Amino acid sequence: MVHWKWILLSCGLVLSACAQPPQRETIRICDSAGCRDVPRNQMTQMPDTVEHEADDGRIAALVALAEREPAAAYDLGLRYFRGDGVGQDGHKALTWMRSAAERGHLEAQKALGRLYLTGLEEMGPDPGEAERWLSITAGRGDTEALALLAEARAARRSEESEWKWRQHQQAILREQWYRQYRYYGHWRSGRWYYR
Repeated sequence: MVHWKWILLSCGLVLSACAQPPQRETIRICDSAGCRDVPRNQMTQMPDTVEHEADDGRIAALVALAEREPAAAYDLGLRYFRGDGVGQDGHKALTWMRSAAERGHLEAQKALGRLYLTGLEEMGPDPGEAERWLSITAGRGDTEALALLAEARAARRSEESEWKWRQHQQAILREQWYRQYRYYGHWRSGRWYYR
């Protein structure tokens, strides 16, 4: 005789295994107007199927211009960061932003300093590199960069003191392993002896 409890329990387990995780209420959309969160029910097409502006040649022209003009390299880096007209790509964003910064573009230098301060995608923060770029920008009179520079210096000092603390702790631990902890067994006459 089949028990109804077991049938209901089995059906419940099968249904729960097929259940989808809850979806987010919003979807992040980036376009020429910037990035924004849009309610999922207002979406007419998925972001992956949205055609990018690159199809009309604008991005190719911007890439060519970015080779010569730091402002265009900054814009291109920003577009890659936002996914505006191109696929979002942190590596390309950083590459173009750095190209603009190395050629003296003030906003690119500040943006690059901020990227190194906070980190970007898989790239973790690098307070030393952030300090380098923000020092240049702050030296050019940018007050926002001056505030960010203070954060970068504090983060670098914290990172350095953390590194020194780890080195100190490793030295103590090494000393303990060699002097404080002792062996209990002794090898004698071809075998181990324990007290």
